[in-house]
Amino acid sequence: MSHSHSHGHSHNDLKGRNLLISIFLNITITVAQVIGGLISGSLSLLSDALHNFSDVISLVVSYIADLYSKKEASLTKTFGYKRAEIIAAFVNALSLILVAIYLIYEAVERFLDPQTIESTIVIWLALLGIVANGFSVLLLKKDSKENMNMRSAYLHLLTDMSASVAVLIGGLLMKYYGWFWVDSVLTVLIAIYLIVMGWDLFKQSFKVLMLYTPDHLNIEEISAKICNISEIKNVHHVHVWQLNEKEIHLEAHIVIEQDVTISQFDDISETVEALLFHDYKINHVTLQPEWNKDDVKDIIVQD
Repeated sequence: MSHSHSHGHSHNDLKGRNLLISIFLNITITVAQVIGGLISGSLSLLSDALHNFSDVISLVVSYIADLYSKKEASLTKTFGYKRAEIIAAFVNALSLILVAIYLIYEAVERFLDPQTIESTIVIWLALLGIVANGFSVLLLKKDSKENMNMRSAYLHLLTDMSASVAVLIGGLLMKYYGWFWVDSVLTVLIAIYLIVMGWDLFKQSFKVLMLYTPDHLNIEEISAKICNISEIKNVHHVHVWQLNEKEIHLEAHIVIEQDVTISQFDDISETVEALLFHDYKINHVTLQPEWNKDDVKDIIVQD
């Protein structure tokens, strides 16, 4: 059986620091908006505070996941905690969607029974949310491009900043035009935005946790390319999955044309590994050689 993996480890210590800064900023925003929302009577401000509170939870989860993901593998945890960040992304995406549904419910009730709102408080606290969340977004932007966990935290903060912009606009409309119904409308719009942003991340993280084949890979095409190698007759029992965002695994049974030695099979397996890494960025390959073995030769077999 051949087994190889070629992947690097690069951890940016600034990532954890940036998450901590964002956590403290969001705690500050949440406390200020809850107090301001209760005093002003603004549901959109309270909904933004609730969203900020969900951000605090999601950022704490992301921070813990980031710490755990750096822990070494052991005899009882052979993959280490590499999936911690995927679980964090899944939890954060789900929380976004659930918070959004609750906000829509509250907004509909408030729309049916509109109330006078102290708009000046809303305006100033919305500005606070824009500045603080904008700073947090800048801190996490770079890491969000390479890491699903950081992307989930980044999306929480980006949607929160967008929500604060909407609340600010609503506050100005309420202050100068007396349109208090805008508060409920903005809350619904913020919630819809949360659902849209959260759903895509939810699907991505769910697929990784369920060991789905990555969307950009076609198992039939991969198997055909492996079979083009002259020494290989058949490829079956193929599994392709992601351990995390940086590691794609493939395991398969391969039927060899002739009864080869172990050293000859090593040469064959190295050819397969080079092909998979070069063409598909699959960096962790496990191959089981077969010759004249009587088993099912379908590409996909339920083990």
